[in-house]
Amino acid sequence: MSAPNASTPPTLPRSLSRVSCAEWVAAAGIVGIGVASVASPAHIEDGPILCPFRLMTGLSCPGCGLTRSWVYTMHGDWAAALGANIFGPLLIVAVVVLTAVVVARRIRSRPAPALEVIARHRLTYAVLAVWLVYAVVRLITEL
Repeated sequence: MSAPNASTPPTLPRSLSRVSCAEWVAAAGIVGIGVASVASPAHIEDGPILCPFRLMTGLSCPGCGLTRSWVYTMHGDWAAALGANIFGPLLIVAVVVLTAVVVARRIRSRPAPALEVIARHRLTYAVLAVWLVYAVVRLITEL
């Protein structure tokens, strides 16, 4: 076996040469956090309604308020963030943790975590169940 040529750049293992789904999700989440950091909380309530469910019914879906919650969280207004959607700050924490894991694994030349495994974890099911209960309670209080 010959020694590697000094002018040949090192190559990543095949599993690390592609961007994984977890890396795309982490990157999109970090972009979202960045946008929430620069968006003005003073005007976040004035924007158009983009949620198709809310446009058709006038009621909130489980995700309604997440954008406002992220903006308020990134500007330190915890009461407004939790009032917009209590899962906004939790989702920010999840994005930061996923990003830290993805970066740490890249540094160690290990593959990113499989989102399928995370999605099928018991904790994920529990959080989703609580989120749905929260959404139903929110819908009932809006009626």
